[in-house]
Amino acid sequence: MTNTTTPKTVRALIAPDKFKGSLTAGEVADALAAGLRSAAGTGNGTVHCEILPLADGGDGSVDAAVASGFTRRSYTVAGPTGQHVPASIAFDGVTAVVEVANTCGLGLFPDGKPQPLDASSRGFGEAVLFALSLNPARIVLALGGSASTDGGMGMLTALGYSFHDADGHTLEGSGRNLCLIHSLSGSVLPELASTELILASDVHNPLTGPQGAPAVFGPQKGASAADVSALDTGLEHLVSALSGAGFTDAAALAGHEGAGSAGGIGYACLLLGAQQVSGADYFLDLLDFDARMDGCAVVITGEGSIDEQTLAGKLPAAVARRSGTLPIIGVAGRSLLPEERWSEMALTRVYTLAEYTDQDSSKDSRLSAALLRRIGKDIASSLL
Repeated sequence: MTNTTTPKTVRALIAPDKFKGSLTAGEVADALAAGLRSAAGTGNGTVHCEILPLADGGDGSVDAAVASGFTRRSYTVAGPTGQHVPASIAFDGVTAVVEVANTCGLGLFPDGKPQPLDASSRGFGEAVLFALSLNPARIVLALGGSASTDGGMGMLTALGYSFHDADGHTLEGSGRNLCLIHSLSGSVLPELASTELILASDVHNPLTGPQGAPAVFGPQKGASAADVSALDTGLEHLVSALSGAGFTDAAALAGHEGAGSAGGIGYACLLLGAQQVSGADYFLDLLDFDARMDGCAVVITGEGSIDEQTLAGKLPAAVARRSGTLPIIGVAGRSLLPEERWSEMALTRVYTLAEYTDQDSSKDSRLSAALLRRIGKDIASSLL
């Protein structure tokens, strides 16, 4: 007897974040799509894949923007310890995306060893300068993955300000030099004042104190207890110096939610008049998530680890929130959420690499991609 059943066709939106340390969001999406498409030869039907690699304002933001149609522009900046590093921004003719991670991020130390007191945010400021040369209407400041805790001192030195010690010597931006600031000169570049600045971050910490940048994020950057104390004192001194130099809102902004993002770069961005937005939601809008979702029957999202932090508002949670009534499938390197909690994020199913191997895939890009292709094929089988 001949089977006259019409093969099924399903349209899926693949919208993941990166698998940190292993694959970019684009690589995750491509591997899943390859697996989903491989099911076409089974005779059961076809999965059409709409690919949308995402970011939430952290590392990978430039890559995600480029994958969605922005143009990559390359530039050399000062890395976290002053060495030249190749960086890139994304630009679509109107909006430029500049990120901390690929300019002065934790992964850019020459020997891989963090330097919590000496790392600077200057490279990020230099990337902002490069973006300004393209005459954008707005610049999106993506702040995740910073190596420094300098309150944006380095960034501000690249954008027109000079910090001086008691003897009048110019200070380089770094956590170590915060306590040496005696005076401040210069002014913001005119081009910057006429450009809309968007601070994309989901960090809500203030600049200093028990929940401030040094206390909460310093240890992740190699800071000892003594370093944390020194950095916190230094940031308080920075605020005092800025107040004395005429920044009337310097003290108030230090307590603002998000001032502590990226080791205080968020604070400097607020001083420059940046508008703070949710990184996850802003990037969903910037990358046209709603339009790309139109016509899809299922959304596949994920990140390296699905856990309590995911539920607290990381990118997959934002994707789930924006997906309405569509079925949502999660994919991760690992999941710390038991099945009974999937509904808190409206997930119908979660697939993890850990279920498919006994090996550690977190630093193995080839293994991760192969496992994602297998997962994609299994997802297709469940859909067709």
